Amino acid sequence: MIWNSLSDFINMGGYGIYVWGSFFSSLFLIGLEVFICVKNLKTIIKKMPYVRSISK
Repeated sequence: MIWNSLSDFINMGGYGIYVWGSFFSSLFLIGLEVFICVKNLKTIIKKMPYVRSISK
């Protein structure tokens, strides 16, 4: 597809709402997954000394 303007690009031939909706939904969910993974990693790191002391 060739777009003549930014408006045409955003509209995507009438399918822009689906394209951009899917794009931003995916972006949000990937960001949420990264946030949850980092949060869980910090929790695990905080608990590591406790786990090490139990295993001795």
